[in-house]
Amino acid sequence: MSRPLRGFTLIEVLVALGIVAITLVAGLKATMALTDNAQRQADSLLAQVCAENELIRLRLSRQTPPVGRSDFACDQAGQVFQGRLVVAPTPNPIFRRVDAQVLDGEYIV
Repeated sequence: MSRPLRGFTLIEVLVALGIVAITLVAGLKATMALTDNAQRQADSLLAQVCAENELIRLRLSRQTPPVGRSDFACDQAGQVFQGRLVVAPTPNPIFRRVDAQVLDGEYIV
């Protein structure tokens, strides 16, 4: 009587390798998504600091800003952001509405 051979067949090994490959690709995609999200979050934080700095500069000048649009540049952590302040009138002439937008190239951050 011959003993049955022990081990895996070629098909079983290929199926196992396919499952491992699919799992590794899914893990790699998840890691890339987390890395991209972390970078976007860091850029967003730096852009927020730029906007806050410009609004504080405007407040500390103690002058009523003219109605209209003005552009500014901001350097944070070696990254240069372009910003825009939009000043609009309000029903009360003493107050002005100021909106700040920070752009990274052509996209609003």
